[in-house]
Amino acid sequence: MPQESAHRETRTLLERDRLGALVRLEPAETGTAAKSIVERDTGLARWWLRRLARRLAAREASVLAALARLPQVPRLAAWDGRRLQREWIEGSAMPRAQPSDRVYFREALRLLRRMHAAGVVHNRLAHAPNWLVTRDGSPALIDFQWALRPRYRSRWFRALAYEDLRDLLAHKQARCAGALTARQRNILAHGSCFSRPWVRTAWPLDLAVARLVRGGQGSIFSNSSVGKSPGRKYR
Repeated sequence: MPQESAHRETRTLLERDRLGALVRLEPAETGTAAKSIVERDTGLARWWLRRLARRLAAREASVLAALARLPQVPRLAAWDGRRLQREWIEGSAMPRAQPSDRVYFREALRLLRRMHAAGVVHNRLAHAPNWLVTRDGSPALIDFQWALRPRYRSRWFRALAYEDLRDLLAHKQARCAGALTARQRNILAHGSCFSRPWVRTAWPLDLAVARLVRGGQGSIFSNSSVGKSPGRKYR
């Protein structure tokens, strides 16, 4: 069961959209063993999106449970069918921290491989704030709302995993281009098998749904390299 807010002193709103609210809950007393928690409350979603919000939260809970052994991923604290609570990871978002060293991106690639090995694709890695730089300079990942953990590693899974990789390499190209290998540059230059079909069909639909879900704040899936025009900027 989610931890009761009565035991929390500070509630800081992190994000609010039509799928609900994301709030940081901090311990009432400093020096206690309790840790900060991030809570996603689907009960605050618009009524016509509440079922979708809860389905996504349930899927996120399943993904976080599957990734419990990865220290660079938030621990699942609780899920009661309405509110999902996960561990708060201390760190700075990539746009603020601007990591530019080879070590960070080498560790980020290792993290990505371990996530894919666990059968999970993130689908929003082009969104730079989903990458954190922790206090010791290591990478961490957050926001698994649109992540997938399919039963089989199908061609579709491999294509999504490939796009996860391209999204990471795009960040590396923007911040540490000199460390890109020839193979990584080739991956950036060539999308997966569904990149072009996505541009022509699913991408416009994705943007239309985004206007409903997020009030027009871009693509709901990832602002991904899937379907990006050459001049489109990552955010």
